[in-house]
Parts: sequence; C-alpha cells; structure tokens
Amino acid sequence: MDLLAGKRVLVTGGSGFLGGPVVAQLATHDVADVAAPRSSEYDLRDNEAVRAVLADTRPDVVIHLAAVVGGIGANMDSPGAFFHDNAIMGIQLIEQSRLSGVERFVCLGTVCAYPKHAPVPFREEELWNGYPEETNAPYGLAKKMLLVQLQAYRQQYGFEGIYLLPVNLYGPRDNFDERTSHVIPALIKKCEEAVASGADAIVCWGTGRASREFLYVDDAAEGIVTAAARYSGAEPVNLGSGEEISIAGLTELIAELVGFTGEIVWDTSKPDGQPRRWLDTSRAEREFGFRARTSLREGLEQTIDRYRAAKLDAATAAATPERS
Repeated sequence: MDLLAGKRVLVTGGSGFLGGPVVAQLATHDVADVAAPRSSEYDLRDNEAVRAVLADTRPDVVIHLAAVVGGIGANMDSPGAFFHDNAIMGIQLIEQSRLSGVERFVCLGTVCAYPKHAPVPFREEELWNGYPEETNAPYGLAKKMLLVQLQAYRQQYGFEGIYLLPVNLYGPRDNFDERTSHVIPALIKKCEEAVASGADAIVCWGTGRASREFLYVDDAAEGIVTAAARYSGAEPVNLGSGEEISIAGLTELIAELVGFTGEIVWDTSKPDGQPRRWLDTSRAEREFGFRARTSLREGLEQTIDRYRAAKLDAATAAATPERS
C-alpha cells in the first residue's frame, strides 16, 4: 500500500540540497500534488507564516526537511541560533499541521541527536542513553525534541508522525561555503583549490581518527519518500549507508579522486567532534525495505564531477560579456 497515493504533499526545504531529490522521488509516486515553497516565501520561524503555508497548500502529508545546518565550526559559532531556529520551526509546524488536519507528518531528525559515546553501530534504542557530542548538542537536541513532540501527539491526539535519523549527507548541490559546509564539501573544495594553486600541503581539522558514515543525497531522498509511503510506526528509524570511514581515510580518498598528491597536515588544536558515527540500518530495511545503493567512492566521484562542472559554468558566465 502506498500511503502517498492521491495525497497533496508539502515539502519544507523543498528547494534545498536534499529537498530537490525528495521532490524528484515524489514524482515516482501517484501523489496528487507537491508543494515546495522557498523560505523567502514562508519563514517557518514565524508562526503566522506556518499557518499561511498550510492554508495555501492544504497538504495531506508534510515532509519537514527545512533546517539550519552546518559543520562543526558553524555549530560552535552559532549554537543559540541552531537550537532556536530548528526547534521553533519544527514545533510550530507540527502543532499547526495537527490543527489543520494534516494526516501524516514526516520529520527529518539528525545523527547529531545520538549520545556522544553511543555504542557503534548506533541503534535507535540508544538515542536517550547519554548527552550528544558537545559541539553540535544544541542542534541535535533541538531536532530530538521533535521526536518527543511527535510521539506525545500520537499518544494524545492520534496524530501520525514518523521520525527519521539520517547520517551525514553529501552529493551534488551541497554547500561548499568553507565557513558553513560539512566535511565532504569542505575537503573537496580544499583539495581542488590546493591542486589549482600548486600547494604542497593542506591543513585539516582534528586528528583524523574520528570516523563517520555518509549517505548519498539521492539515496537519502529515496529512503525518506519510501518511509513516507510505507512506514507508520512511532519509533525513530535510522537512514544510512552501512559504510564507516575515518576522517583521515576520507581525506585521503578525496585527495586521490581530486588528484592532490601533497601532504595532509592535521591541526589537532581543532575538535574532532563525535568520536565515531555509524548507524545500524536494519530497522529501515525491515520496516520499509530501504537499503542505500551508492558506494562512497561512486558518490564522491559524482559530487566532484558536478562541483567541477558548476565551477566551469560559473567561470564561463563570468567571462561572457553582457549583451546590450
């Protein structure tokens, strides 16, 4: 049974890095309509804007992807904004969705919600067994409160909400701004610029010993939409690739794919973040048949190719004189 069939779907953050692939995935289902307004149209931190977007789009299903996100540095610089903006958007949207008669609410959480020292691979049952890693705890806790809200609303109001926990995402159209980007786009840009400038070394944060799991954005979109179509449970569900790699190993792989052959220097005065991140994804496979398709190497190759193509397009546009 496809729980999306014939439904009007609102995707918050639908024009973003993840939202675009999610909207594309929804096109493979027999939905009645998909609305994906931009944040410039409706600021979800404003409760009146939340009411307005629900009134204007009249969704049966809401897929909530909109978030304020960034790497370790951005989280450390703006912990208050990361907590407030992510919490208030979700809390208001869930409440107003309930009041407006939304049938199903799909909420995207974050791997940052897991305890800092959760046993690996992270199982959903470990979510409450400790405090998150300090550098991104405000963000992780803000997102985790939305799970509490959805479970409480299910209990009191019968409101059907599902909650998904993806690992770090990457892929084409990612954020490559060095001030706010996550580790993969930051490393791709760093290695590309080192090759272009002929630099003989790059400097990376931490020790390189921390490990991460990464999920290609198109696979994440498939998992989210498949869950929206097939899963109705109250329990959170991990979405991941099943591949764990150290940050040092990741850096070496990106350097190889980009063609950087210089030295990799580790700035140990900078934090590693969470020591390890690797998800147990058996619940997703068991409950709605999701398994990631894209290997890390394949996904990185596609991401690098698209990054280079975008740079070339930008350079061509800059060099093309305007016609009067």
